Amino acid sequence: MKETKVTVKIPRPLYERIQVIIDDSGFSSATDFIVFVLRDLVGDRALEKTDPAVGMTNHVNNDELAEIRRKLENLGYL
Repeated sequence: MKETKVTVKIPRPLYERIQVIIDDSGFSSATDFIVFVLRDLVGDRALEKTDPAVGMTNHVNNDELAEIRRKLENLGYL
């Protein structure tokens, strides 16, 4: 089955900052970079919920929450 996509709107200044970040980075587009970052942020959480062998809880602890907040701040969302 083909993967479906949705549109996510972000502020233009953030998009422009991402464009600068990805210059000469190997990412072919801002979308590729954003998908990479979001997968990094939520990938482990999804794995824990779908694979009981991971052996971790399904709850975000305070350290993980602080790390997510830090990453979102760096991206300009907070």
